[in-house]
Amino acid sequence: MRTHFSLHLRSVVALLAAALLPEALSADCSFEVNPHEPALGPACFQLEQVTIFGKADQANEIAGGASLINEADLKEFETTDVVRAMRRVPGVSTQVEDGYGLRPNISIRGTATERSSRITLLEDNVLIAPAPYAAPSAYYFPTFGRINSVEVLKGPASITQGPYTVGGALNLRSTPIPDVNGGHILGEAGSDSSWRLHGWYGGGGDRSAFLLETHQWAADGFQHIDRNPSDTGLDKQDYLAKLRFSSPPQWTVRHHMEIKLQVSEEDSRQSYLGLTDQDFRRDGLRRYGLSGLDELSNEHSQFSANWRIDLDTGAGISLTVYNNEFERAWYKTEGMDFDGSEDANSFRLTSWSNIVSAINNGDTLGGLTADELQAILDGADTVAGAILLRNNAREYDSRGLQLVADHTVSAGSARHLLQAGLRLHEDQEDRLQRNDSYQQLGGQLVLNDVGMEGNAGNRIQDAKAWAAYVQNRIESGNWTFTPGLRFESIELSRLDYSSSGDDPGNRDPGNIMGTRKNKVDVWIPGMGVLYDLRRNTRLVAGVHKGFSTPGNKPGVNPEESINYEFGIRFQRGAVQLEAMGFFNDYENLVGVCSNSSGSDCEPGDSFNGEGVHIPGLELKLQTEFETGARWNFPLQLTYTWMKAEFQSDFDSDFFGEVIKGDPVPYIPRHQAWASFGMEKGPVSVYLSANYVDSVCTQASCGRYESTESATLFDLAVHYRFNEQWEIYTVAENLSDELYIAGREPYGARPNKPRSFTLGARFDF
Repeated sequence: MRTHFSLHLRSVVALLAAALLPEALSADCSFEVNPHEPALGPACFQLEQVTIFGKADQANEIAGGASLINEADLKEFETTDVVRAMRRVPGVSTQVEDGYGLRPNISIRGTATERSSRITLLEDNVLIAPAPYAAPSAYYFPTFGRINSVEVLKGPASITQGPYTVGGALNLRSTPIPDVNGGHILGEAGSDSSWRLHGWYGGGGDRSAFLLETHQWAADGFQHIDRNPSDTGLDKQDYLAKLRFSSPPQWTVRHHMEIKLQVSEEDSRQSYLGLTDQDFRRDGLRRYGLSGLDELSNEHSQFSANWRIDLDTGAGISLTVYNNEFERAWYKTEGMDFDGSEDANSFRLTSWSNIVSAINNGDTLGGLTADELQAILDGADTVAGAILLRNNAREYDSRGLQLVADHTVSAGSARHLLQAGLRLHEDQEDRLQRNDSYQQLGGQLVLNDVGMEGNAGNRIQDAKAWAAYVQNRIESGNWTFTPGLRFESIELSRLDYSSSGDDPGNRDPGNIMGTRKNKVDVWIPGMGVLYDLRRNTRLVAGVHKGFSTPGNKPGVNPEESINYEFGIRFQRGAVQLEAMGFFNDYENLVGVCSNSSGSDCEPGDSFNGEGVHIPGLELKLQTEFETGARWNFPLQLTYTWMKAEFQSDFDSDFFGEVIKGDPVPYIPRHQAWASFGMEKGPVSVYLSANYVDSVCTQASCGRYESTESATLFDLAVHYRFNEQWEIYTVAENLSDELYIAGREPYGARPNKPRSFTLGARFDF
């Protein structure tokens, strides 16, 4: 069941335009601007509307933490995995899950990594998580191989995005419509029978333009399943189209309209079932035969339209409407019933997480010894109905309207760059899941009973929200101030239907088992400051309120914090240096339960995590050396230190038993990334090194509750024949280091081993 969200677009646009763009609105953009500094006004220097902070040379102008990964950065290693790309950004940590970045776990400044659910995820400045408010876990993530660049906002600057402002926002920018007719074709093949094809063509004139794009990607995967010939890879197809229309340039009021359509399909043979530690040491790329039927299929579609109006007065307004739809079915093993079950509807579940833990610790569980449990993982026979597989079928809708008005005003020696925004949004998760029961015979899964639709969950979660913000960038002399204020009003609800009885999929009113609601209204202030200490050096400082949605469970408070930052930026010639310290003071850290968390909790529930302190330090250096032989040697270094600790004792179904001083799970203490390049004529070579620190997977951080540290090397070699043709080869994880990259939800899981790719690019 889906609700229908109707926005009366014409009426809304007319009312907003009348209110925000009266004839009396005027501004003077003729004041003197330093020709050596980039213009910053949203009206005097109009930015592309898909950005959240502007051009590459303006990231350093933001009064707060900001980073850009541009197209050239992504091309160095032909990055298709967002996890590898984000290692370039200080303050951002990631958690490896599938090795391809299909469902990344991204954290900014110590937010929870779980499915990137505590940061604001956008594509072209539009919320892109399947249900950003009701169910923010990003089981869908845009195909990263087609992404053109990435923007990351941290600190007080992130309050313009929302709703997640504790860590910040991540905006993925898709391929832009080209200024002239042209196209691009990339083809590559590599290890594990992987291949990729990326192509686009676009162009047009001053008044209209277009872009057509596709990205095709497949691989057999790097793991192998016991007694099963199935691969563990992926097949993904992505298609995108853009249209742009502009009014004649001589018009006093200029109009620009851009329409975007995107659809994708994915089939990936992924599993949550990992390995015991002993099995990982023997063969880290093994998968138990119990996971042989695990498979995720999904479909995604997006429509967005952006209408931009610019006036000669220096004012402008952007109106965006968007609609995202996502449907997924993840058929995967969940656990065991040691005594067997008569049918799938009467299954008594023991999670694989508990079984793996019992084997690791040599404990007895369900009347079986650790050796007997291990035998089942190895393929021993079970009684009928002992193995549960669940079809985690869900549908998501996300739609809304967002408006941004901007205006530039000069007042004496000061310049004010005013921006105000409004977002109306609604999203929904529709969950109708099914349990099936199997037994293991002769090392193979044999179906015993197909359960009835809804026997594993029948519920709907909804969110309705509206948000507004205002921010003023005040430039006066050597000082820049960016005071801002955001307001979020969120209504969250959940409708549970009975999943028992003769018809667990019944959605009649008489089958309603319970409802629950949660509502929150919150003001989110922030202030950033820039000071030009001297021509090449700037000081940065800021303070803002962090906020994340609480979920629909009554009694769970919103995630709130007060965040501070202070740093210095230096730029002279090719040398760029940034050092930023931050301190996030959580009043309440919220844990969100999902299937991937591995906790003994109901997926979708939220839990209070009490207070947390996260001090941190971010360092970034970028430079380039040149020699008389015309060799260029680009160098990039990033380093992050964080210490995320709970500040009180408490007990939780999600966090477990926590003692003051325990670490927040999956937040690394140290991480570092470095890249060194050699460029001369048509040849370019890049070598990167990434240090991945071990992390605690539980607050108690006991035995078998931490990952391993590792240092990974990637190598890329490019040769460009001319302006059109280029060939390249990339080696990832050059030293073939295999380590325990994660333990949630059901055992030790590996990183991607060494792989090679050979590709060619043709630009025309």
